[in-house]
Amino acid sequence: MRAVSFVVHATRGVIRDHNTRRKTMFVLVVIALVLLFSGSTILQFLLDPHEHPVWFVLFWLGCGWVAVTAMLLAIFDLLMVKMEARKAERILRDKISQPQTPNSPGSTSGE
Repeated sequence: MRAVSFVVHATRGVIRDHNTRRKTMFVLVVIALVLLFSGSTILQFLLDPHEHPVWFVLFWLGCGWVAVTAMLLAIFDLLMVKMEARKAERILRDKISQPQTPNSPGSTSGE
């Protein structure tokens, strides 16, 4: 039960903070590239599909899982950036559309 709680809180932290989210994406892409390179070269004898089919399938499923996770984080990050831009645009539009009175601190009447 503690492990599930930890995973949930860690996931919330990664999703909420954009810097952590981007660092996590970078690390996941690097891990996927290392797995791809090592699976194609160094671990080729161990991942021979005719001799070790289970290892072959598990390794490439893990590699795909890491790559898809990085891709989903990237898509989520793009959606969050787009949402924040829309929110900032809406706030700016509301600020511009409000008429300013001569006594308001933001007005530039020749006092």
